Amino acid sequence: MSELRFTEDHEWLRTEADGSVTVGITAFAQNALGDVVFVQLPELQSYDKGAEAATVESVKAASGVYMPLDGEVLEVNPALDANPELVNEDPLGEGWFFRFQPSDASAVAQLLDQDAYDRLIKAQAEA
Repeated sequence: MSELRFTEDHEWLRTEADGSVTVGITAFAQNALGDVVFVQLPELQSYDKGAEAATVESVKAASGVYMPLDGEVLEVNPALDANPELVNEDPLGEGWFFRFQPSDASAVAQLLDQDAYDRLIKAQAEA
Protein backbone atom coordinates (compact mmCIF):
# COMPACT_ATOMS: atom_id res chain seq x y z
CA MET A 1 0.00 0.00 0.00
CA SER A 2 1.34 3.41 -0.90
CA GLU A 3 1.58 6.41 1.37
CA LEU A 4 -1.63 8.29 2.10
CA ARG A 5 -2.08 11.93 1.12
CA PHE A 6 -4.59 14.33 2.63
CA THR A 7 -6.55 17.46 1.80
CA GLU A 8 -7.34 20.43 4.02
CA ASP A 9 -10.99 19.33 3.73
CA HIS A 10 -10.08 16.09 5.57
CA GLU A 11 -10.19 13.64 2.69
CA TRP A 12 -7.53 10.95 2.40
CA LEU A 13 -6.14 9.67 -0.89
CA ARG A 14 -4.32 6.45 -1.71
CA THR A 15 -2.79 5.81 -5.14
CA GLU A 16 -3.52 2.26 -6.31
CA ALA A 17 -1.28 0.01 -8.43
CA ASP A 18 -3.28 0.84 -11.59
CA GLY A 19 -2.77 4.59 -11.09
CA SER A 20 -6.30 5.26 -9.87
CA VAL A 21 -6.77 7.06 -6.54
CA THR A 22 -9.06 5.92 -3.73
CA VAL A 23 -10.71 8.65 -1.63
CA GLY A 24 -12.37 8.62 1.78
CA ILE A 25 -12.73 10.87 4.80
CA THR A 26 -10.20 10.86 7.61
CA ALA A 27 -10.82 9.59 11.12
CA PHE A 28 -10.65 13.24 12.25
CA ALA A 29 -13.53 14.13 9.91
CA GLN A 30 -15.52 11.07 10.93
CA ASN A 31 -15.08 11.92 14.63
CA ALA A 32 -16.19 15.51 13.98
CA LEU A 33 -19.30 14.30 12.13
CA GLY A 34 -20.29 11.60 14.59
CA ASP A 35 -22.17 8.49 13.55
CA VAL A 36 -22.59 8.43 9.77
CA VAL A 37 -26.10 7.36 8.77
CA PHE A 38 -26.20 8.07 5.01
CA VAL A 39 -23.76 8.53 2.13
CA GLN A 40 -24.64 9.91 -1.30
CA LEU A 41 -21.92 8.69 -3.65
CA PRO A 42 -20.77 10.54 -6.78
CA GLU A 43 -21.81 9.88 -10.34
CA LEU A 44 -19.29 8.15 -12.62
CA GLN A 45 -18.20 11.31 -14.42
CA SER A 46 -15.48 13.96 -14.48
CA TYR A 47 -15.26 16.53 -11.69
CA ASP A 48 -13.16 19.64 -11.23
CA LYS A 49 -10.94 20.00 -8.17
CA GLY A 50 -13.01 21.34 -5.27
CA ALA A 51 -16.38 20.24 -6.65
CA GLU A 52 -18.67 18.46 -4.21
CA ALA A 53 -18.52 14.84 -5.33
CA ALA A 54 -20.33 13.09 -2.48
CA THR A 55 -22.36 13.90 0.62
CA VAL A 56 -22.11 12.30 4.02
CA GLU A 57 -24.85 12.69 6.62
CA SER A 58 -24.44 11.97 10.30
CA VAL A 59 -26.53 12.34 13.40
CA LYS A 60 -24.87 15.77 13.86
CA ALA A 61 -24.67 17.27 10.37
CA ALA A 62 -24.34 16.82 6.62
CA SER A 63 -21.06 17.53 4.90
CA GLY A 64 -19.66 17.47 1.41
CA VAL A 65 -16.84 15.26 0.21
CA TYR A 66 -14.89 17.30 -2.30
CA MET A 67 -13.01 16.22 -5.38
CA PRO A 68 -9.37 16.56 -4.32
CA LEU A 69 -8.04 16.97 -7.87
CA ASP A 70 -9.42 17.24 -11.40
CA GLY A 71 -10.35 13.78 -12.62
CA GLU A 72 -12.93 11.17 -13.54
CA VAL A 73 -14.71 9.00 -10.97
CA LEU A 74 -14.29 5.38 -12.05
CA GLU A 75 -15.91 3.47 -9.20
CA VAL A 76 -17.90 4.05 -6.02
CA ASN A 77 -18.03 1.90 -2.90
CA PRO A 78 -21.37 0.06 -3.22
CA ALA A 79 -21.09 -1.25 0.35
CA LEU A 80 -21.81 2.27 1.67
CA ASP A 81 -25.33 2.23 0.20
CA ALA A 82 -26.40 -0.56 2.52
CA ASN A 83 -23.86 0.01 5.30
CA PRO A 84 -22.93 3.71 5.71
CA GLU A 85 -21.67 2.82 9.20
CA LEU A 86 -18.53 1.42 7.51
CA VAL A 87 -17.34 5.04 7.52
CA ASN A 88 -17.61 4.99 11.34
CA GLU A 89 -15.97 1.60 11.75
CA ASP A 90 -13.14 1.84 9.20
CA PRO A 91 -12.82 5.32 7.65
CA LEU A 92 -9.35 4.63 6.22
CA GLY A 93 -10.25 1.19 4.87
CA GLU A 94 -13.63 -0.35 4.06
CA GLY A 95 -15.31 3.06 4.46
CA TRP A 96 -13.76 4.49 1.28
CA PHE A 97 -16.05 6.56 -0.95
CA PHE A 98 -14.80 6.45 -4.54
CA ARG A 99 -11.90 5.83 -6.91
CA PHE A 100 -10.93 8.28 -9.61
CA GLN A 101 -8.39 8.76 -12.36
CA PRO A 102 -6.66 12.10 -11.82
CA SER A 103 -6.09 14.30 -14.86
CA ASP A 104 -2.53 14.87 -13.57
CA ALA A 105 -1.25 11.91 -11.55
CA SER A 106 1.74 13.89 -10.30
CA ALA A 107 -0.61 16.31 -8.50
CA VAL A 108 -1.32 13.69 -5.81
CA ALA A 109 2.23 14.14 -4.47
CA GLN A 110 1.54 17.86 -3.95
CA LEU A 111 -1.16 17.16 -1.35
CA LEU A 112 -0.47 17.00 2.40
CA ASP A 113 1.62 14.11 3.70
CA GLN A 114 0.91 12.56 7.13
CA ASP A 115 3.13 15.04 9.04
CA ALA A 116 1.60 18.08 7.34
CA TYR A 117 -1.91 16.75 7.95
CA ASP A 118 -1.13 16.09 11.63
CA ARG A 119 0.06 19.72 11.95
CA LEU A 120 -3.15 20.91 10.27
CA ILE A 121 -5.48 19.08 12.65
CA LYS A 122 -3.39 20.14 15.66
CA ALA A 123 -3.66 23.78 14.56
CA GLN A 124 -7.42 23.42 14.03
CA ALA A 125 -7.83 21.83 17.46
CA GLU A 126 -5.97 24.72 19.07
CA ALA A 127 -7.93 27.41 17.21
